[in-house]
Amino acid sequence: MRCVLPCVVVACASAAPVRDTEAVLRAQIQELHDAVTAGDPRVWNRYLDPRVTYVSEAGEIETKQSLLKQIEPLPKGISGKLEITQLRVQRFGDTAVVVHVVNESENYFGQSIAAKYTMIDAWRLTGDGWRLIARQVHANLQDPPAITLPTLDDYVGMYRLTADITYAIQREGDHLVGQRSGRPAQSLSAEARDVFFVAGQPRSRKIFTRDASGKITRLIDRREGRDVVWQRE
Repeated sequence: MRCVLPCVVVACASAAPVRDTEAVLRAQIQELHDAVTAGDPRVWNRYLDPRVTYVSEAGEIETKQSLLKQIEPLPKGISGKLEITQLRVQRFGDTAVVVHVVNESENYFGQSIAAKYTMIDAWRLTGDGWRLIARQVHANLQDPPAITLPTLDDYVGMYRLTADITYAIQREGDHLVGQRSGRPAQSLSAEARDVFFVAGQPRSRKIFTRDASGKITRLIDRREGRDVVWQRE
């Protein structure tokens, strides 16, 4: 008899409509997010499976024990909110895959900052309800603010990767346009002196280096912290 009741509970719950599953998981996921900003590990202890695998936005692999240690009240002067803006559930028997987008708003010592994350969850239905067995967090990058530089002419010229591959930079009014050989031209926006980006490509930067006299000698195409160097002709 002790084995029958949990099985019956799971069987009945697994037959619940998908919309009910979505409502339950949305509520539980929001509880987890609220517990982060409240610094309350009890909610996480309740909903995390003992064998949960959690991959953070920094690529760190966490366990239930390591996650619970990290959930504590925010320091004085910092407050925030994590809010679900999109959520999609796909049910596979006693397992559900949930993709949801979270907006983070934070008051950081009087300044407002924001971030957005996409999270992929795997939840398993147990006799005690839905439990999180895996999560991967992806930080949604965005373009940095653009600034206006006093001069752009220093950057105009031809940069070469190989004998056949070049990158030409021209000035068009108040901005630069770069074009790799055989590809469409791209507008370049300045993030800082000698640092530019292409709108919609927040993972990449175009960085110019100078010699001792201040003359630009190279263009560095930096992606995810890794550099490809173009020599200026």
